[in-house]
Amino acid sequence: QVQLVESGGGLVQDGGSLRLSCADSGSISGINVMGWYRQGPGKQRELVASIDNAGRTNHVDTVKGRFTISRDNAKNTVYLQMNNLKPEDTAVYYCYADAVRAGLRIGRYWGQGTQVTVSS
Repeated sequence: QVQLVESGGGLVQDGGSLRLSCADSGSISGINVMGWYRQGPGKQRELVASIDNAGRTNHVDTVKGRFTISRDNAKNTVYLQMNNLKPEDTAVYYCYADAVRAGLRIGRYWGQGTQVTVSS
């Protein structure tokens, strides 16, 4: 059952921009934090950015000033605006959503992944 649906990846030139979107299909309740990981060729998966339902954000240092995470709580949708893309940003990007109940995380849900390729 697909629960998080991603869109927006693709091929872009060095310095270009892309916007990723990730929407809950409506089957996840109690979502708190949403965010994005990425995994580049031969690299470990790394957290890129996260945002809680109060709008507090975190971005990994390598993307600060270039990427911006945002969300629409009414739609349970998270976005990642990526500007000034570099070849080292090439990766599969995965969104996630953490569900909580009584202050405890009860589950983490993943999107299917979307490829972002930045050519030099």
